Amino acid sequence: MELATTTATAAAAVAYASSPHSRISSPRAVSVSWSSPSLASSSRSLSTSPASCPASTSRRWLPVASTAVELREAAAGSGDSVRVTETPQPGSIVKFSVEVPTSIIQECYQLTLQEYAKRFKVPGFRPGKIIPENILINYVGPNHVQDATIEAILKHTLPQALSSVEDRALEDSVRILTQFDDMRSSFTLDGVFRYDVAVDVAPEVRWLSEDKYKNLKVVVEIDEAVDAEKATEKELQRRHKALGLLRIVADRGLQIGDLVVLDIFAESINSDGSKGEKLSSAESTGFHLDTEQNNNLVPGFLGSLIGIRPGETRSFPIQFPESFEQESLRGVRAQFTVVCKELFYRELPEMDDSLAGKLLPGCNTIAEVRERILERCKEVEKTAIEQATDNAILDQLGKLVEVDVPRALFQEQGQQLYGAKLLQLQAERKLDRDQLASLSSQRSVQAYLEDEKENITRIIKQMLAVGDIFKSENLQYSTELLIKEVENSVAEFKQYNQDYDEDNIKQQVQDVLEAAKVLEWLKENCTIEYVRR
Repeated sequence: MELATTTATAAAAVAYASSPHSRISSPRAVSVSWSSPSLASSSRSLSTSPASCPASTSRRWLPVASTAVELREAAAGSGDSVRVTETPQPGSIVKFSVEVPTSIIQECYQLTLQEYAKRFKVPGFRPGKIIPENILINYVGPNHVQDATIEAILKHTLPQALSSVEDRALEDSVRILTQFDDMRSSFTLDGVFRYDVAVDVAPEVRWLSEDKYKNLKVVVEIDEAVDAEKATEKELQRRHKALGLLRIVADRGLQIGDLVVLDIFAESINSDGSKGEKLSSAESTGFHLDTEQNNNLVPGFLGSLIGIRPGETRSFPIQFPESFEQESLRGVRAQFTVVCKELFYRELPEMDDSLAGKLLPGCNTIAEVRERILERCKEVEKTAIEQATDNAILDQLGKLVEVDVPRALFQEQGQQLYGAKLLQLQAERKLDRDQLASLSSQRSVQAYLEDEKENITRIIKQMLAVGDIFKSENLQYSTELLIKEVENSVAEFKQYNQDYDEDNIKQQVQDVLEAAKVLEWLKENCTIEYVRR
């Protein structure tokens, strides 16, 4: 069994802001889309004038539902039935090539004429009187009758065409592939009507090893930042420093422990050694640098400043690492020019019991302060390790399965993750209304889906693996817990005035509860090794 390794940090992120789901539904309850003029709109437009032109839209959504015509009845009456050729496609897509016999075409055509006869008042004919076919067609318009007949054919044959995947079809993923103009040009009442349609289906989870998730082995690396003892000393030091006074340094240069105010300027260095462009994103004026908190600095930057005095200017080259947080600066070689504006050192009070109450209100001794801080740090450590363990298990599960992720599922999961991200930013009051509206645009969502494609796919694979284990091991959670979590989620949406669909929330909560149960089961049934770095 392959080993999975992950690292815990003090600020370990939550494994999932949301979990993938796409309700499986019968084709009779889903929607169909195709890029063609609207069929229904062509018949609706006749209500004003027989000569009016059919409206058109760039995207048409047609409910798949059996209404006036039951395909079974049409087939029984003539002995003919729809012929369907099913072809699996990459991306968990199933393509259906549909051939509709003449008998069903005629049935839909007659029902279309009957509907028009009921809806429109033709001059010279009283309501209820039979209108000759040629007069009705001339009044409505041959093109409108043909378009409406095509719509009726699609509406009444799609359920049978998709019946083989009705338990696996993903909601809102049905789409007609045949262009409407091609349907129109090939349509005839005494021939065969053909069209192609595709639907995304629930993907198959294929485990790469024979024992699947059994005998899972996970290695979790624990960073020193999570170590409760070390974290306690750092927190105690931070609180002690906060009680100190800043004094101006007058007789020496910068050393570790000082606080310095800098003006920073930067230019890129071309491959031939000449000066390049200005690097505005790497520049800053009045920058306050605490030399004891330098984790976010470019490697080599602080070392190049040791000994600098107020008023002094230093220039030195720095190579940004390929792993640098700011993408535009990764791998860039830069020439920095730094001006030391002010230099301070901290004058710290002696660390004794007299400081206890100031370090942590309610404490009387340094030992008591340390003990209470340690208690809190142990809670953080426990949570971080638990989260890192969950992440390691999920990461390994994603590596143990192959899944052909369908487009509909990818889109849905990506949109859920993006929505959760916006909700978090709004909760943290980092977005105003205009910013939220801008980030909620379709362009912003699509940009997120493209940038996070790998991550979204990874999460979907993990959660589908989780769902497979939940089902295989017959795991369960209580109805009371489900109700409680749904109520909590709804309350959160209401708190931030966000629109929500309670059915979707319920499905997401179910997925999260399933994941929790599976992780609990795996922790009891797999080998976990913790390694401290």
